[in-house]
Amino acid sequence: MTEAWKIAGVQMDVTIGDTSANLAKMLEWFQSPSLSECRLVVFPECALSGYCFRSLEEAMPHSEQLDGPAVEAFTRACRNGDRWVAYGFLERGNSGEIYNSLALVGRQGLQGVYRKVHLPYLGIDRFVTRGPDPFQVHHIDGLCVGMHICYDGSFPEASRAMALQGADLLLLPTNWPPGADTFARYLPNARALENNCYFMAVNRVGTERGFRFIGQSRLCDPNGHALADADESSQMAIVGQIEPAKARQKRLVRVPGEHVIDRFADRQPEYYGKLVEPHRLERRVDD
Repeated sequence: MTEAWKIAGVQMDVTIGDTSANLAKMLEWFQSPSLSECRLVVFPECALSGYCFRSLEEAMPHSEQLDGPAVEAFTRACRNGDRWVAYGFLERGNSGEIYNSLALVGRQGLQGVYRKVHLPYLGIDRFVTRGPDPFQVHHIDGLCVGMHICYDGSFPEASRAMALQGADLLLLPTNWPPGADTFARYLPNARALENNCYFMAVNRVGTERGFRFIGQSRLCDPNGHALADADESSQMAIVGQIEPAKARQKRLVRVPGEHVIDRFADRQPEYYGKLVEPHRLERRVDD
């Protein structure tokens, strides 16, 4: 099945430490008439908990295990319309660790989870545990979805790894603060173009403990064109229609016999060895 999908990204404000209020707000958006025809709805990074925690101990009460209330609530909501949702939350592990995670939920419950791999020195990411698993693609009713989070998008290897696994759509829920403006303006388009797939970045808005979030959520098509945009400060949804078949056509014939582009067949992996060599620098933090 490769029929078109109508999808949405919800650019919302979040209340730090109030998971009940944030979940209620997400459910309200998900069930709103304006998004009722969207088969997949995506919410920002840490949408359930907030982001700017100052210690692991402070964040722990606002984390959930994979079978927590949010998954249960969204499973019920998805059953009503045969729909899907992806949202950011703090996942509590079995040994007391916390991951910055994304849940992918449908009518049958949790379909997939991604735990953030690239961790900036900012907010809760200073205290979470790095995700242990490689980047994966999840298959939902014929749509192939790859998930990563915020700072992961700064590393093109992440998107390419999922594109090589057949991702039609790459999701990047974020908490972009000032300083990420250029990232928001150009990166979704570039990642979509270079991988010939759809790319949706879903940021939040509002201010949390002195950090302002810059919005500018965007959905791009496989040619790198923006299909839907949000502004810098409004709580709003971006909505667009995607066609998986377009993302799967990697061989682009511009002029028959004269101009053909295939960014996958034309790869030369034997030249890329440095990309996978370990490289560690001591992290420095200026007071």
